Amino acid sequence: MILFFRRLFSSKKEKSLTEGDSMKKFLIVGLGNIGPKYENTRHNIGFKIVDFIAHENNLIWETAKLGDVTLHKKKGRSFLLLKPSTYMNLSGKAVNYWLDKEKIPLENLLVITDDLNLPFGTLRVKTKGSDGGHNGLKDIQHTLQTVEYNRFRFGISDAFSKGRQVDYVLGEWNEEETKQLPERLEVAAKLIESFGLAGIKDTMNTFNGK
Repeated sequence: MILFFRRLFSSKKEKSLTEGDSMKKFLIVGLGNIGPKYENTRHNIGFKIVDFIAHENNLIWETAKLGDVTLHKKKGRSFLLLKPSTYMNLSGKAVNYWLDKEKIPLENLLVITDDLNLPFGTLRVKTKGSDGGHNGLKDIQHTLQTVEYNRFRFGISDAFSKGRQVDYVLGEWNEEETKQLPERLEVAAKLIESFGLAGIKDTMNTFNGK
């Protein structure tokens, strides 16, 4: 009887997806909105980048609590890729949950987001900063109670007329951007692996502005 209850409670315990040294585990969060209508929008570049990594490494997404997850292992490091299912404005809940569940230190978190203030395809990694008016970052900051977490900004430019910002951000990539995206996604994937393998400072020195 005792053995039965042990098995019952252990089966309900959520299994960790990552193993080993916590300093070798990284949470890579691609921000975006769920659903087909958002799939190819500029605001969903976070989803697009982690989807690219998953595709290139034959990884399978698993629908789990507060998001879709998959695990990418490289040279002894574990990269837990996350696409929150909470919609952009509540991203912090998913980030906080997976950091805690997998015992991943805050310094090993990297959040991928779009940035209107950078030219299209420009990459920039920062270790802290304001939310810049981005609702996803705003919620993460509020939930984690800190602005000191790593973020990877992907430039989408500000090529929109006055009053059309929302339409632009939630609009799909134009023809020229679509042509350039594959090369930009390759560089973005290398940046993320560098974050785990070489560290944040080397990654900033190597990729910022590229």
